[in-house]
Amino acid sequence: MQESSIIESNKKIKEKISSQLEGINKQSQNYIKDILVLINKEIGINKISSIILFGSQRAHTWEPTEVSDCDLLIIFKDRVSNHHIKEIEKYFIALEIKHHFRNFEKKISKKILGVIQQTTGIFVSHFLTKKRYWEDGIFHKIFRVNKVFSALFAPRNIVLGNILINSSILYGDDLREKVRSKLQITFFEMVKSTVMNLMICFFSFVILLIKNLNSVKYQLESVKWALKASNYYCFRDSESIDKISERFVSFEKLKSQKKARKFYSDFLQLRKTPLNNVNFLIRCPIRIVKIHNFALLYKKLIKRQERFKIRNLKRVEKPIIPDKTFPLKF
Repeated sequence: MQESSIIESNKKIKEKISSQLEGINKQSQNYIKDILVLINKEIGINKISSIILFGSQRAHTWEPTEVSDCDLLIIFKDRVSNHHIKEIEKYFIALEIKHHFRNFEKKISKKILGVIQQTTGIFVSHFLTKKRYWEDGIFHKIFRVNKVFSALFAPRNIVLGNILINSSILYGDDLREKVRSKLQITFFEMVKSTVMNLMICFFSFVILLIKNLNSVKYQLESVKWALKASNYYCFRDSESIDKISERFVSFEKLKSQKKARKFYSDFLQLRKTPLNNVNFLIRCPIRIVKIHNFALLYKKLIKRQERFKIRNLKRVEKPIIPDKTFPLKF
């Protein structure tokens, strides 16, 4: 009787979420449905506050590539214990393998790489957190990454800001506005973004000789994160990687635009078919620095223009009102 009740409950959950999954590719749809069934079985669907889908797998974005994963942020109610969340996570990993968002790894080198990925959040498809951590904007608790790494290198407000404008609610309440007011995007955030992406970039050089680790994926991810972070810093919007690339080509001097366009063309092609391209890898660190530098210069220029406008407005003379003797005499 209990088993049939769970089956019926799972069926209703799948039917309820189907409308939210329209426009998402079939692979991601099946993965998300299995995630909900898993949560309902192990914890109970009523203990979820919100499920947020963000990144390239969103409906009608058409951006998934060979290096794309299905980014889910699952926010549990505060009464769910940390122990229970950790216990259920191993089942999430099994589902990622089942739906081909992750490979089953036996080699020690890849297992070590998996630990690094979990520590930094790179190539992780699911993030499990609690409502209070989300509402307080506690980055390392939201993404379950290393606290020290998060504090020193993660451009936390930029990452959260990107999620807010590049996400959709699959299930539960929309809690995004709870975080928005807490975000302050500063120059220091861009410095952290530069350092973090350069670290990922140089890490890919270290593993370059180990072919089965596919180092180019890390280069591609570092360039993508640099573009996304810099675009958000400048424009506070969420465009496709193609459009963002064009924006940063336009920031170049005319004589440099051809070279920049070639780099981004290689970048977009490698995202579709990742292959170790030494020429591309060598160009990545300089390009990452350039991307962030252009963003900082653009923002500086915009602020200067705003100050100039305010100064001009203050210079506008007030209308001269002729002196009058009060009270008026006739």
